[in-house]
Amino acid sequence: MRIAYIINSLEGGGAAAPVPAVVRVMAASGATVEVFALSRRDGRAIPGFDAADVRWSVSPAGKSQHLRAASWLWGELRRFRPTCLWTSLTQATLIGQAIGRMLGLPVASWQHNAFLRPGNLALLRRTRALTALWVADSESVAELSSARLGVPAGRMAVWPLFEARPDAPQAAPWRPGETFRLGSLGRLHPNKGYDVLIDALARLQAMTDTDLPPFEVLVGGEGGQRAQLEAKAAAHGVTRFRLAGFQRDPGAFLAGLHGYLQPSRAEGLCIAAHEAMQAGLPVIAADVGEMPRSIHNREEGFVTPSEDAPALADAIVAILKDPGRSRQMGQAARQRVLERFGQDRFAAAGGEAVARLAAMSKA
Repeated sequence: MRIAYIINSLEGGGAAAPVPAVVRVMAASGATVEVFALSRRDGRAIPGFDAADVRWSVSPAGKSQHLRAASWLWGELRRFRPTCLWTSLTQATLIGQAIGRMLGLPVASWQHNAFLRPGNLALLRRTRALTALWVADSESVAELSSARLGVPAGRMAVWPLFEARPDAPQAAPWRPGETFRLGSLGRLHPNKGYDVLIDALARLQAMTDTDLPPFEVLVGGEGGQRAQLEAKAAAHGVTRFRLAGFQRDPGAFLAGLHGYLQPSRAEGLCIAAHEAMQAGLPVIAADVGEMPRSIHNREEGFVTPSEDAPALADAIVAILKDPGRSRQMGQAARQRVLERFGQDRFAAAGGEAVARLAAMSKA
């Protein structure tokens, strides 16, 4: 097999972060893989690709220059001569589907989040037959994709896009007198719900409970909502909230925390929340995507209704009031992800998906 792995961009975080691990499994299945990015964006994925010896190339097209990106990809694929295409996110999928049809090649397409923009959802519903194998990054996304895109079960595979590693950096326990650090990793985008987090923190700041240890909340990530979030925090007088910027080493960032927050409005698997569990952190997460399946409420953390600032504030108080119990939750969370998303399971699920695509390539 020769797999052309087509992605939207080399932007740091998000869908690009797991690419090296995915490519490794594909290569272990006997495939030659090259990654084709339709735009560069911030290029923060490049060091991870290079460290993993991923072969990649990038289009000179800008973010919205779809025709220019498609023309570049056409030329690159004629050079690479793939036997199949593997796409990630809507732009890459639509372009990959069109080129796959012209070249007579089977296409596999990731689905990371079934809550697509209405226009993208309508387009993918119309073109769904051009993808031979849809690959969901979690069980929850597989269910939603089947329902919303109308993909039959025989053309859907599930490859959980998280590989839990026992050697990942671990968070140190909180010590009395220390500031209790809560954090989150994610783009500064409305889907991540950081405005809801600010509302929750405003409620906490108004409390007179003196039993709470001193705490701070750090958000690692960049995006278009930075100015809006900073203004909202200032307007509410929230002083324990800080936007810490893009984190090149998310493992080190998580290891420096005592608890993790994921107040999202929409998610697929949500890799960051699972990385936090891997680091031994108790996770407070909204009830969206895969998170309610991964986190047993009050066992590995707390699951709260999405966009419910009072419930989020109550969960944060529970974490802060009992650091010892919070530590036990974090250790239970780590054990759960190592069992559910361990390296053997990651490789087995990926190998099965690649084998299904290989059979389609030979058909």
